[in-house]
Amino acid sequence: MRRKLFGLTLSTMLFALCMSAEAQQPKVYRIGAIHQGGPIKAVVDGLRDGLKQSGLEEGKHYALDIRDAKGDIKAVEEAAKNLEREKVNLIYAVTTSVATAVKNVTSSMPIVFAVGSDPVGSGLIQSYGKPGGRLTGVQYSVTDLTGKRLEILKEMLPKLSRVVIIYNPNNRSSAEAAALARQAGKLFKVQLVERQATSVEELRQRIGAFKAKEADVYFYTTDAIVISQAQFVVDMATSKKLPTMFSEQSLVVMGGLASYGQNFHETGRLSAKYVQKVMTGAQPGDLRVEVVDKFELVFNLKTAKQIGLTIPPNLLARAEKVIR
Repeated sequence: MRRKLFGLTLSTMLFALCMSAEAQQPKVYRIGAIHQGGPIKAVVDGLRDGLKQSGLEEGKHYALDIRDAKGDIKAVEEAAKNLEREKVNLIYAVTTSVATAVKNVTSSMPIVFAVGSDPVGSGLIQSYGKPGGRLTGVQYSVTDLTGKRLEILKEMLPKLSRVVIIYNPNNRSSAEAAALARQAGKLFKVQLVERQATSVEELRQRIGAFKAKEADVYFYTTDAIVISQAQFVVDMATSKKLPTMFSEQSLVVMGGLASYGQNFHETGRLSAKYVQKVMTGAQPGDLRVEVVDKFELVFNLKTAKQIGLTIPPNLLARAEKVIR
């Protein structure tokens, strides 16, 4: 009888110890991250670094399930549906088109975004101070800086008369960016040569058929398909000795000539605090959206030499970074 009681007591103690040890194990949160590929993946790398700086280790405190849609919005929608079915703790959506698609095809999933256009105007949130609903995050400026980038180009190339833009007319943010480029073009007396592409395949066809004499510069206006194929665009422009102006420095590192805008990696790092708060129980609708207001001007002198262009010294002096 004593042996039975001892065995029962021992079993009870072991069970309690196991339960206690299990209770002490930190919960591993599951984050689904969706982006459109290309240099935009730097935002997710920044998210990792931001979470690490907050003391969260990947694999120990959280698991990151990354879905690269490669410029295909249907792939974004499918990924979002799957992640919601798999019951991840939240979805991290990079770019306005991705965040919009994720919002439209999910019903209850919290969403943290990093977007390049006005999230209120895009219908993602009710207001910056009180987003409401299930979305919040960080806005970096791409569309809003369209005029400033064209102004810099005009300063660099005083005789600039024609710039080519490529965008998806079915993407609301891209269409708005194109409209802003037209307005800026009128202001700076620059003609826009517009090319439209609704898929990666169509984009590659448009770029392949482009003739160097059709424009003086390739000018990036926000578009998820274009950004997913950034290296292809940069290589095309360089081969035709066409200057390029982008919105983010990673494209200049890839061989683009110039960029003015924000740092993708820094945007991801800043949005990590939203991911941390939401995955531990905060309501997205209560978290004020942050607007990133630090802009960087970057030039690639290797590319300038390759295409036979001299960048004015006064512009180089204003640059945050010069790639030599």
